[in-house]
Amino acid sequence: MKKYIIKRILVSILILFFVAFCIYALMRCLPHSYVETIARQKSMQPNSKSYEEWLAQLNAAYNLDKNIVPGFFGWLGNAIRLDFGDSWSWTVPVTQKFSDVIWLSFVMGVISFVLELIIAIPLGVVAATHQYSKLDYVISLIALAGISLPTFFFASLLKLVFSVKLGWFELYGLVGRYYNQLDSWGQFLDKAHHLVLPITTLVVLSIGSLMRYTRTNMLEVLSSDYVRTARAKGLPEKDVIFKHAFRNTLIPLVTIVGGSLPGLFSGALITETLYGLPGIGFTSYQSMTQGDIPFSMFYMVFLSMLTLVGNLITDILYAVVDPRVRLA
Repeated sequence: MKKYIIKRILVSILILFFVAFCIYALMRCLPHSYVETIARQKSMQPNSKSYEEWLAQLNAAYNLDKNIVPGFFGWLGNAIRLDFGDSWSWTVPVTQKFSDVIWLSFVMGVISFVLELIIAIPLGVVAATHQYSKLDYVISLIALAGISLPTFFFASLLKLVFSVKLGWFELYGLVGRYYNQLDSWGQFLDKAHHLVLPITTLVVLSIGSLMRYTRTNMLEVLSSDYVRTARAKGLPEKDVIFKHAFRNTLIPLVTIVGGSLPGLFSGALITETLYGLPGIGFTSYQSMTQGDIPFSMFYMVFLSMLTLVGNLITDILYAVVDPRVRLA
């Protein structure tokens, strides 16, 4: 196992290198650039240099006057020293801006992910064990609605009902108007109150696919020979489902769990925008539209690294969940 992990880490580093190069090349080829915008604004000032002169000066300052390959290795050398530069659009170090906005998205992602597992997996098992019953149809209908509903429609519907009609929650923002007058516990409750609707949106729209996935895999396992054998031996149905069938259903579910790691840090762009939350999803979108290469590079390479780590964790968890799986 140790040799396998070391080998996978070395391969992941190689893959990350090529992924980072592709991301950098795409960033350099964007049609809109923050540098061009600043050069245009400065050229319009009284007694200022021309747009071309400002553009050449700013490109030299940000190392954009080099070709893509030399520019990438220059960025890579700084990244190895954990120097990712300053964000062009936020005018602060990239890592500082990232740390300011990532934790809100991370908290929302973790809470919604845990609730998704708690709700979707048991409902999927119940639907599979009560196939073609009214309960199965209701759960399938909920899953289909969660898969089909657009984020902007469902979030707007929640805001209309619970914010506009009932007045239980605020329409936008992370804190209320009296936030600074509250004590620490009151401030915590205020933020938690503002996150109820966003987290509800994320949970409802994400449980559908996992619920259907669990139901499908559970039905496949329940039709296996060893499950029929366990029932023929007179084992209680509860033991057959949870000790035999459900354990083998966990194997494909591990893939989803491991693949969800990047999602905990990627944020939810549409949800954060609709609820006015300053998370990493909304911040990264703003950075990309403004041509902020340093922040966009750091963010996407960070997600790529998490994806590779998630795949490695998934492979390791296979051996933990199923004793038959062994890595040579």
